[in-house]
This record gives sequence, C-alpha cells and structure tokens, in this order.
Amino acid sequence: MIARAFHRWERRLASAATNRIPRPFEWGEDWLADQRLPPGDPRVALQQWGEATIARSDDFFAVSPADDYVLRGDRLTFTSAIETPHPANNIVAARYFPDAAAARGRGRTRAVLVLPQWNSDADGHVGLCRLLNRFGITALRLSLPYHDARMPPELSRADYIVSANVGRTAQVCRQAVLDARRAIAWLHAQGYERIGILGTSLGSCLSMLTTAHEPLVRAAALNHISPYFADVVWEGLSTMHVRETLEGNVTLDELRRMWLPISPLPYLDRVRGRAILLVYALYDLTFPVGLSRMLVDEFRSHGIDHQLTILPCGHYSTGVTPFKYMDGFALCRFLARTL
Repeated sequence: MIARAFHRWERRLASAATNRIPRPFEWGEDWLADQRLPPGDPRVALQQWGEATIARSDDFFAVSPADDYVLRGDRLTFTSAIETPHPANNIVAARYFPDAAAARGRGRTRAVLVLPQWNSDADGHVGLCRLLNRFGITALRLSLPYHDARMPPELSRADYIVSANVGRTAQVCRQAVLDARRAIAWLHAQGYERIGILGTSLGSCLSMLTTAHEPLVRAAALNHISPYFADVVWEGLSTMHVRETLEGNVTLDELRRMWLPISPLPYLDRVRGRAILLVYALYDLTFPVGLSRMLVDEFRSHGIDHQLTILPCGHYSTGVTPFKYMDGFALCRFLARTL
C-alpha cells in the first residue's frame, strides 16, 4: 500500500514536466569522430567500440587542466576539453561556495565537487552546497553539459546529454567527466588537498566515472545509483520518451554494450580504496530500485568497502520535505566524516 502511494506520487511529480519531446533515433557516429569507430554497420561498430573502450578508459577519460580558469565573484568558467557544435556548451560554468574558513583566508582544506541531476536549473543543489559549508566543507557546483548557461537556444531541456542519439549521449557524458576532472584540478590548485565528489541521479553516474579516473578524489557520495546507464534510460520513468524512440531501433542488450563506457559497473575495482556512499530510494521509478540493489550487490560481491543509505521515498520525492533533509544530511555527514 505504501509503495502504491509513493508510485502514484512519483508519477504525479514527474508529470509536472510537460516539455519532454521524443527526438529522432540516430546512431550518432559523427559525435564519436575522434574515437575511430570500427568500419561497417554502426549497430555492430558501436557495440565493439563500447566494449573495447572499457579496456582503454584511461585514454577515453584523459584530460589536462584548463589554461583559462577565470573566477569572477563566485562564478568559475573555463574551456571544456571537448568541443561540441554548440559554443555555449563549450564553456564550463561552475559556482564556488567557500566554507567560512576559506572565505576568511584562514586555510583551504576540504572541498567537494557537486554534480546535480539531469535537467537541473542553475539553482539546483545550491542549498546542498550551502549545507556542505555548514559542515566546514567548500563546495564547487558544476553545471553539466547542455544545462542552464550551457544550453543552446533551441533547447528547453538538456536533451543532448541523454537522448536517442547513441553516440552523442556517450560523448557528452564523457565531456561531463572531463569537465569534472578539470574542475577538480582547479580546486587542487587553490590548495584543497582533501577533495570529494557528490552527484545526484545522472550526476551520480558521472561522479562514479570521475572517481574511477581521477586520483585526487578521496570520497564519493553517489545519490541514486544503477550499474548500467542503458537500463535506467530503458526502464526509468523520466526517460520513457527516450525509450519510445530507441525501442524498435536498438535492443536493450545492444544499447547496454554501446553505453558501457559511461556505465558505473565496469569501473568498480577502480574505486576500491576510496570512501564510497551509495544512496538509493526505496520507491524509485526513475532509477528503478532493482537496478540500485544490483549495484549494491556488485559492490559487496567485489569486496569493495562502502556505506549505504536507503531513503524511504522515491526519486522525485527525494527533493520534497522531509526527505530532502534526510538525504542532504546523510550526504554531508558522510563527506564530513571521510574527508
């Protein structure tokens, strides 16, 4: 009965977004021009590329610090390592929230890079950044590719980071990881030695990928989790309009192979030795709870230390009182204890 009530609430909260548009299916090989896809049928080539890229993920996610960081007030900008056809998206935007000691020039020790959820607006997770400050931690909130200031005028949603364009989705999620690594390099250059990362929903997936490839990350708080990128898109409530276009053009098994490089599961051993918090919601329809439990089971079977928080709500209702306070406190307490 409780599950049915939460599921009805989740569907009602999800229906508030009326601008979801099913977009055409595309293989998107042009977005992966730098990846030298195998020749031939893109259905086969993208699967081969996805599986092969796991073995060379250090190269796929390799990046050097930016050479044009600019901090004006609390706004940090720098050039993204990946150039897309949309100029607004090629400038990374972040908002800097120094903790009280850092703001007074009394030393910089702990900092957390914050990656909000898919389709977050510019104010998303600002409250969480300020809560991190109350725990004595500096926060740097990153705008994901194709979000808020980085969104081209033809979009009203961040459709280019998760869509039925297979290659574009992979490349833009890669761009987010490279942006995150450049943001962490900036924090380190400012004197922060103990650096963590916090991500929610899509931001959680990207945070896991970043942690797996960025040695400076000591702790990761992963808020809503799944082992596979493709399965969330295929099964999730928020991406039904994307599946509508994918289905009939590609199978879930094929898509899972194509999007392996942007899925958490292949990188579990790469986060061994870090402090990891896994958070999922008991009545989640967007990151279906069966997928979340699958990832927790994989952490356990691999013997990878982690902490676990299970929220008594759903995905959208995580952002509603009182659940947002339960979630925010769990995330911040974990980072305060492990950084």
